[in-house]
Amino acid sequence: MDNILNEAKINVFKEEINYIKNDRYKESIKTLISLLPDYFFEVPASSSGKYHPLFALGDGGLVRHTKVAVRMAKEMFDDESITGAYTHNEKDLMIMALIMHDGLKSGLQKGEYTNFDHPVLVSNYIKENKDKLTLNDKELNFLCNAIESHMGPWNTSSYSNTILPKPQNTYQRFVHMCDYLASRRFLDVKFDKDDNIGG
Repeated sequence: MDNILNEAKINVFKEEINYIKNDRYKESIKTLISLLPDYFFEVPASSSGKYHPLFALGDGGLVRHTKVAVRMAKEMFDDESITGAYTHNEKDLMIMALIMHDGLKSGLQKGEYTNFDHPVLVSNYIKENKDKLTLNDKELNFLCNAIESHMGPWNTSSYSNTILPKPQNTYQRFVHMCDYLASRRFLDVKFDKDDNIGG
């Protein structure tokens, strides 16, 4: 039963996984997706509905937001004028970071609201499961640092004592940018019946 459930989770991101060139990284992202809590695949991207476009609201909205963030990266990776300086492995690790960035948005166990320190929760969760992955320490740190800083300037909250790290390098800024663009309320992205992006 667990294998069937894991396959179903992995299939949700089949298209996004195929953007990754490194087979070793593909195995790791499949493992990480299978470790995501079930609620991730059901909840909206915003518990209040205030901070994301319509496609990211309602059942499965967080998955759709994640897919748009990854697609933003993929479109820019396809244009050498924008991202030609990145290596294939760097691009792959940034796609992995975007797939996982909101993986524990409502906490380890589903809470009613967004958990402000979810970037750190996801990073720690990945590190706790590093023995299941095929990443070396440098790759793991690259991935986790990009996730931890994805909130950009919104790194403090009156509801939490946590101060999230801000992006410090070009990779962290790129991941933040893709997440930021995917959350703009003017966006109108079309999805098919399987929640894949059209076009």
